[in-house]
Amino acid sequence: MPLTPTDKVWMDGELVDWADAKVHVLTHSLHYGSGVFEGIRAYPTTGGPAVFRLRDHIRRLLTSAKVMLIDVPFDEDQLIDACKEVVRVNGLHDGCYIRPLVYLGYGEMGLNPLPCSVNVAVAAWPWGTYLGDDGVANGVSCKISSWQRHDPNAVPTAAKGTGMYINSSLAKVEALKAGYDEAILLTPDGRVSECTGENIFVVEGGRLRTPPTSDAGALGGITQDTVEVIACDLGVEVHHEALVRTDLYLAEEAFLTGTAAEVVPIRAVDDRVVGTGKPGPMTLEIQQIYFATVRGEVARYKDWLDHVD
Repeated sequence: MPLTPTDKVWMDGELVDWADAKVHVLTHSLHYGSGVFEGIRAYPTTGGPAVFRLRDHIRRLLTSAKVMLIDVPFDEDQLIDACKEVVRVNGLHDGCYIRPLVYLGYGEMGLNPLPCSVNVAVAAWPWGTYLGDDGVANGVSCKISSWQRHDPNAVPTAAKGTGMYINSSLAKVEALKAGYDEAILLTPDGRVSECTGENIFVVEGGRLRTPPTSDAGALGGITQDTVEVIACDLGVEVHHEALVRTDLYLAEEAFLTGTAAEVVPIRAVDDRVVGTGKPGPMTLEIQQIYFATVRGEVARYKDWLDHVD
């Protein structure tokens, strides 16, 4: 999905023109993938644009940096203010996607990252539904990827690290070239991990099941957590437990969650129709509440919104 340029990008405490938000070709993270990032969304509400679960995202950014031994030169509140500022200064009243990035800069080359400068940027731009409006409404087709998800002892899967997403890109391209919308990655021992950038839920016997992030190589999702809270408030049990691919084939319903994707039904996996092949009742109910929540229409969840103005 192509970017729509906005006016300003926040870089190391300064607002710079979009066209001037550049780095040197010898920037360390460009060569070695050593950085961390977040994907955050702001939505229109009756009180103006609001960023959904902003503090939770910034806390995850900082914990990712801690895992990667990157000392971020800005604190939580400064980064929160930076995110709000780029939404405000770019006039993104109808909502947007926000990308904070912590990266290692120019001035040191080689595999030892410790002497590198640490730089931080925050950009924001209008961005529609990641998997498309039809995917949100009717569901997406998924393929079990030939690429395995990272072993947690190979790279720290609890961190949202930049270079780690080569794995996701390979799986995504493979799925698209084979005619599917999205890929599902398995752990080295064959358990379901996650999609290329989303967590997975299946509905079975009136309860929700999702892979345990601690040992399945999946990133703990903020949208995943949001859905769990909504489900529990609906009286639905949520279980973190191992899944294998046949659990996906035989599920009554299945859906994926992520900040970019939001809540998207899965209509088929490996050409096996999931349930009826249409979004199921639990998926639709959770999806409806989620979209109302992010727009400030559900009173019990309004604390998840950080208003920009």
